[in-house]
Amino acid sequence: MTKPKPSRRETILQALVELLQKDPGARITTAGLAKSVGVTEAALYRHFPSKRKMFEALIEFAEDAVFSRCQVVLQEQEDVCVRLQQIVHLVLVFSERNPGLCCVLTGDALMGEDESLRKRASQFYERLETQLRQSLKEGEIRQGLRPRTSAARGADFVMVFLEGRIQRFVRSSFSRLPSTDFDEAWALVAESVWG
Repeated sequence: MTKPKPSRRETILQALVELLQKDPGARITTAGLAKSVGVTEAALYRHFPSKRKMFEALIEFAEDAVFSRCQVVLQEQEDVCVRLQQIVHLVLVFSERNPGLCCVLTGDALMGEDESLRKRASQFYERLETQLRQSLKEGEIRQGLRPRTSAARGADFVMVFLEGRIQRFVRSSFSRLPSTDFDEAWALVAESVWG
């Protein structure tokens, strides 16, 4: 059975991600993107009214992919400690598999773009932190877990670990994988949150 051919819209987004991965930090122009897709700039604009809309589509893809999987973890895993570990691991592995998207989510690819895009990208992390905070509160209520600090500070600490790993991945031109030695690193994070 053959795979269905991706739509032109999907092809454009894939090309954008590949350009971001190939040359992190480089400014992406619609002319360069059109050339890599093999279409005219006018053809790009038939599918996306602006470059901003292309970046928004990438952010939405990341949100859909990550948060739909987070919901599966939340439904299947009762133990809050394991739940948090699985969610953080999921996000780090997603990042490894989508390096170009990491450039968007960290804001690196959005330098010089509309400021609202950077705010839109930061909502991804804010939503994730809210999910972690709710899980920590649930652990206190349902499992009697006693964190070393408040759920808000615990979630903040976990996010610093997670975002730091993703930022280091981007900064290293994707050579330092975010999930490297995850189990050992997570044990230290969990000990810091729960004691």
